[in-house]
Amino acid sequence: MWRPDWLHYIPKYMTDDTEKAQKEQILRRGWTTGACATAATKAALSALVSSRFPDPVSITLPKGQTPSFALDCERLEGDFAEVGIIKDAGDDPDVTHGALILSTVRFGPAGSGVRFFAGKGVGMVTRPGLPIPVGEPAINPVPRQLMRDVVQELAKEHGFASDVDITISVRNGEKLAKHTWNPRLGIVGGISILGTTGIVVPFSCSAWIHSIHRGIDVARAEGQGHVAGCTGSTSEKTVRTLYELPEFAMLDMGDFVGGMLKYLRRNPVARVTIGGGFAKLTKLAQGHMDLHSGRSQVDFDWMAAEVASLGAFPELVEEVRQANTALAVLQLCEAAGVAIVPHVANLAQRAAFKILGPSEIALDIVVIARDGTLLTQSEILTYDQLEHAP
Repeated sequence: MWRPDWLHYIPKYMTDDTEKAQKEQILRRGWTTGACATAATKAALSALVSSRFPDPVSITLPKGQTPSFALDCERLEGDFAEVGIIKDAGDDPDVTHGALILSTVRFGPAGSGVRFFAGKGVGMVTRPGLPIPVGEPAINPVPRQLMRDVVQELAKEHGFASDVDITISVRNGEKLAKHTWNPRLGIVGGISILGTTGIVVPFSCSAWIHSIHRGIDVARAEGQGHVAGCTGSTSEKTVRTLYELPEFAMLDMGDFVGGMLKYLRRNPVARVTIGGGFAKLTKLAQGHMDLHSGRSQVDFDWMAAEVASLGAFPELVEEVRQANTALAVLQLCEAAGVAIVPHVANLAQRAAFKILGPSEIALDIVVIARDGTLLTQSEILTYDQLEHAP
């Protein structure tokens, strides 16, 4: 299961938004695959019409920034020009950090306009629900518009018709795609060319959350009424087997339960299952919507209070308060016969509904042990049913 490399770089728990902003200002930002493809396209088309490769080449991003990109390789032969640019993701290196993004440009038939093609390493869309229609290269709308703008700019400057064929390729894109969500989303043959602002903000986690959104879109387009978001591969395997769900119904939620639930609130399905280990779902039960250890922690005072509410003896309550891990709490409660797991599942369900809000979505929580054993399943409830539950 894909986990972006930048998760290993996330700093320790940040106490407030101000501290987070200060940390992010120190980190070096990078460029999306879409920005790199646009810069490569501009350099290649410039060479096609002037026989000169601008190096570095500058582009204008949606918010007005004008970054420059060094060319890694260039080729001008007959009726086409090709430029390659190495993607630099700054201090937020994901799976495409260091990838060579290539753009090959040719003039197309009169009246054809700007057309996009998938070269080697760029995927094709085969399933509905994505922002690009089935049968098209997996080049997202914003990068497409950026490249169209480049064509229009150069056409006006050099006086040619803006009928240009653009083929985007990515070195080793087929291999890189195996570490992304693309196969599950129905994108075959390579990676996607992504980006909405052109800029990669370190630790924004936007790429992962974007993938969750696209997974929901695909499930809805396929008419899949039941989706599941899981914190990892073990919980995903258990949940998928438990409910016999197709692969595209499985959302690689990771730690971003809040991002998944907020999108489902606006783009609902009939039912959602949240699956994960006891520690992660304890943090959800506490009200955390980002479950990463760097951004939320298990509160053992809270745990002790919940154990006490279940009738535990004071000695156990104090042991829980002094525990070092959620696993230790689980083991203590199991030994004492205190039903902490279903209690945490119920509290996690309530916390999730605070994000989903009043809706017809049915929600259940599945808690899984580290070895994949099912620990508990909550009831499948809607918001109204939960509100009227005892």
